[in-house]
Amino acid sequence: MTQDDPPDGWSPQERRMWEAYRLGEWCDDVAEVRGSALRYLLIAAPSPYPGCQTRLQLRGTRVTGELDLAEVTVAGSIRLSRCRFEEPVRLDNAHLGAAFEVNACTMPGLTLAGARIALECEIVACTVTGTVDLRSLAVENRLSLNDTDIRPSHGEAALDAQSIEVGEDFWASGLDCSGTVFLNSARIQDVLAFRGSRIRGDSGLQAPELTVGGGLFLDSGFSGTGQINLYGASIGGSVRLDDCRLDGPGAGPGAYALNLSCAEIGGDIWAGRGLVVQGPAIVRDTSVRGSVVLKGAHFDISSRVPTAEAALDASRLRVGGDIDCRDGFVTHGMIDLRDARVGGSLLFEGAELTALDNRYPALRGNGVETGGVFNLCDGFTAYGRISLNSVTVRSRVCFDDAALDTSADESALSFVGSTTASLSFRLREAPAGVVELRHSRIGLLRDAPAAWPTGLVLDGAVYDSLHPALPARTRLPWLGRDPAGFVPQPYEQLAATYQRQGQDADARAVLVAKHRSMRRTLSPPARLWSLLQDATVGYGYRPLRAVWLLLCLLSTGAALFTGWPPTAVGDGKPPPFQPGIYTLDLLLPLVDLGQERSYAPTGLAQWAAVALIGMGWLLATTVAAGASRVLRRS
Repeated sequence: MTQDDPPDGWSPQERRMWEAYRLGEWCDDVAEVRGSALRYLLIAAPSPYPGCQTRLQLRGTRVTGELDLAEVTVAGSIRLSRCRFEEPVRLDNAHLGAAFEVNACTMPGLTLAGARIALECEIVACTVTGTVDLRSLAVENRLSLNDTDIRPSHGEAALDAQSIEVGEDFWASGLDCSGTVFLNSARIQDVLAFRGSRIRGDSGLQAPELTVGGGLFLDSGFSGTGQINLYGASIGGSVRLDDCRLDGPGAGPGAYALNLSCAEIGGDIWAGRGLVVQGPAIVRDTSVRGSVVLKGAHFDISSRVPTAEAALDASRLRVGGDIDCRDGFVTHGMIDLRDARVGGSLLFEGAELTALDNRYPALRGNGVETGGVFNLCDGFTAYGRISLNSVTVRSRVCFDDAALDTSADESALSFVGSTTASLSFRLREAPAGVVELRHSRIGLLRDAPAAWPTGLVLDGAVYDSLHPALPARTRLPWLGRDPAGFVPQPYEQLAATYQRQGQDADARAVLVAKHRSMRRTLSPPARLWSLLQDATVGYGYRPLRAVWLLLCLLSTGAALFTGWPPTAVGDGKPPPFQPGIYTLDLLLPLVDLGQERSYAPTGLAQWAAVALIGMGWLLATTVAAGASRVLRRS
């Protein structure tokens, strides 16, 4: 027997396999071979026939016994199609100089841990009733597990591909795994695709520190039961989640459906249609160079309450483009966008957000910064409060045609300490809850009287202009809705706005209304003094009242003293009596016109003189107080 002859004792079928190997042809007419014969063929490696390339191409064969190719070096390709293996196939640390292709085969397990494959590795449309172990596998070209069904024993991993390195794409479309898939620290040069795949198990897909040079595709009917863990992943392209359903492992601390925290995404996170997530989704501290598109997506943690805080936790998310949550976006549970940085816009038109616990808002966006618009409008509905404290929006915040559904004792919107060029607050209907704009800075504030909330907190809010430009009598009820009662700053801010627009009469009306509202907070003596200032000089903002009152008192006194003139007093010759000048001398304190000290009234005229003197002092004091207030304000 020469080296190119099969060993003695081989069956005729195994001899035909030997000859097909030397010819590099498919071997189709072999019903059964031994695993040990396959191993011997690949290790002995007979020389090819002239003009041929040796390769193992076996189709429709039953392989008995164990096929153990651990640490074997094989120069040619291995292609197995529709073969059935009795024992797990082992290629641990094998070195394959060409391709390894297994198509439509059935086997109880497959191990390629530490193997090196020079060309592509394809495990396609196979049924594996154990674990597929690809740990530290290195494939220079493409790796494919398309349409493979992996059914390990309970508690075992379905696919263990930790630390694999793939020089091109990794395709696992249509993969069906009834156990955990591990891709920890895997490195894929181009695309990683799980399109239409199903992964079932408490641990789901574990791929922390995954590196993908191209895009990651979990779309086209992908479903995951258990955790999808992409913590710290680096994706050079986009993450696609269209028509994807993720079901978390259930309630409990640390249980989530999707974890994409601390990741780097070079393209978009795209879920333009059909994304359903049952369980918490976490995208904390992640950087996305493009946009996050979640149109029509559904996030639900209703079965996880009270252990889960947020349905979508995107705190400290950094996005170069937009966050697009339009067109039927729905959440049952809080959306957390705290301290997110968005280069484009935040879009929630037509979205519906529901808070499941009064401890958490429907949307928490405290500290958000965005370079575009922040739209919660055009059919936007929130069942629960919206918290947007300390946000910075360089364009517009819009609530037009939105509904904020909370109870009367809750906050509907908290927009405290925030800054925006424009706030449009023309709601679909007036909210029952409180709207807080405290200490916010707004360029243009748009609202609608029909949708003013029952409770409105404006203390410290600063705005440059209001639209529509309502007169003071219409705008004043807007200021009296603070649940805490009277606060002076909102009146002063509104008056300043009217003054900038040249509407001085409206500005004075607002300032008078401020003092009238403040009157209710004063002690009885101070309240009486406030009434006198209001009646006499309008708190200094209506000085003509003092003039008219002075004229009335002057006319009354002149008429009275004409009918009942006082008698002259003193030894010298008094000046001629003038009723008008005498009355004016009584009314003006600290002014001596020579009439009051020269004549003394008697009887009823005496009491009238006392009254005029008192009215004069009162009028002078209120005028001085009002003038001082106006001068301080100026």
